Amino acid sequence: MRASYCDGYYVPLPEGHPFPMGKFPALHRLLRREGLLDPSDVVAPRQADWSALRRVHTADYLTRLAEGTLPAHAERRMGLPWSERLVYRSRLAVQGTLNAAVMALTDGLAANLAGGTHHAFPNHGEGFCVLNDVAVAVRVLQSACWVRRVLIVDLDVHQGNANAAVFAEDDSVFTFSMHGAENYPFEKPSSSLDVPLADSMGDQAYMNTLKRYLPQTLDAAQPDLVFYLGGIDVAADDQFGRLSLTREGLHARDRYVLEQIHARTLPVVLLLSGGYAETPEATADLHAVMYREAARVFDAATAPAP
Repeated sequence: MRASYCDGYYVPLPEGHPFPMGKFPALHRLLRREGLLDPSDVVAPRQADWSALRRVHTADYLTRLAEGTLPAHAERRMGLPWSERLVYRSRLAVQGTLNAAVMALTDGLAANLAGGTHHAFPNHGEGFCVLNDVAVAVRVLQSACWVRRVLIVDLDVHQGNANAAVFAEDDSVFTFSMHGAENYPFEKPSSSLDVPLADSMGDQAYMNTLKRYLPQTLDAAQPDLVFYLGGIDVAADDQFGRLSLTREGLHARDRYVLEQIHARTLPVVLLLSGGYAETPEATADLHAVMYREAARVFDAATAPAP
């Protein structure tokens, strides 16, 4: 499996900051160690062009972001302290998702060891999301006629509010979000299909719900490409998730999603989205579940037992 990654994905944050920035290098090391990622399959992205970013984001927002002139309230809403390195990192991650999408269209499966920043709106960032990697990738691919129809399968515990808003009037992009009903964001624009979940939902109820909605979504959307946002903040020990999936439940979820996609011979891009375990290393280990299951389903590598 080819994947986008570079050391620039990591940016130091103030001590005690809740975002686990260290999960990106930790995941890269873990996948290398487990034999799920060969060094020759890692593609280091460059920064996304500003012209590509303007396909989704407003010129005013991008200018303020580039110059470091975001108002204090906008920086607080973004949840990350502005720096030139943060902007650089965010542009790298967008290009990483675009590169992964192109690779997936060729290979059937590819990943970005970051991405899934589904709370970044055209005119502002929020929820630890600065730039919307999936939305930019979709618009660039559509403009180049690489794809026409796209499906976003978003299983992060937080609704993909920005993706829902960006594609609200666009029938070519189907946004499917299964998320905590009472969790952030508290204002949830309508996705193509929203499936709200009760707090403390466990493995069986979660999987029953997923099996009810995912197959019909895949069939109705008829996508040329799937973006899978496999957030692991649905896990029982996540600091912000409020659901109760076990590690076995995460394996079952990702295995089922990837089996359903693979059965329809649809190319898929794997993206991290959210996850807030006790440490960056623990967070990376849960993110690795998606890659372990991808290796099994797509026969891309020999994976260890869960």
